[in-house]
Amino acid sequence: MAIEASFTIDQADFPLSTVFAQLTDATIELDRIVPTSNAVIPYFWIYADDTATLTTDLSNDVGIDQVTIIDEVEGQMFVRVDWNLDHESVLTAIVNTDVTLLSGMGNQEQWTFEVRANEQQELAAFQTYCQKHDIPIELTQLHALASLKADQEYDLTEGQRKAITLAYSKGYFDTPRTATQNDLADELGITRQAVSSRLQRGLRRLVASTLITPQE
Repeated sequence: MAIEASFTIDQADFPLSTVFAQLTDATIELDRIVPTSNAVIPYFWIYADDTATLTTDLSNDVGIDQVTIIDEVEGQMFVRVDWNLDHESVLTAIVNTDVTLLSGMGNQEQWTFEVRANEQQELAAFQTYCQKHDIPIELTQLHALASLKADQEYDLTEGQRKAITLAYSKGYFDTPRTATQNDLADELGITRQAVSSRLQRGLRRLVASTLITPQE
């Protein structure tokens, strides 16, 4: 039976710690599900009040070969990270075992990752790899994979699903609104910019999956 697990790791124990040294209010989010069987080439969003103040070369972080800034708008920076897999980290544990990375979110305190395994033995192998290579993960949630969720049909990330459903339940889409993006950010524990981006990208995916035909 397929299993999904969530685990945390201290911010300092994962590459990209330089971001938080300069932007203490930053949140970093994995943009989408990334295939990790042969290579890890993830895309990340960096959210902060002023991303323009990030001047350090992130490629100097241990475990990173290169960081490419793809796009930057107010409070958001979209980057591609090419990892140095000679450095042992959560990413090498994923590459060298049979789990699949589903999501990742980092802040000043810690990173939270979600992975999927086809069976219990694969998840156990992942945990054993981390222990053997002194990668200090802490398992926080474990559950068997339920039937396909509606949001998965529409290619929503977990963060986008939570933001959209919370916005709906709190009245963000009502007229007049009974909640602001700041209210949603406080409840989700992320920045307002991150909420705005999740709502925008999540609603775009919903529209693309439900209203737009291939011809359009």
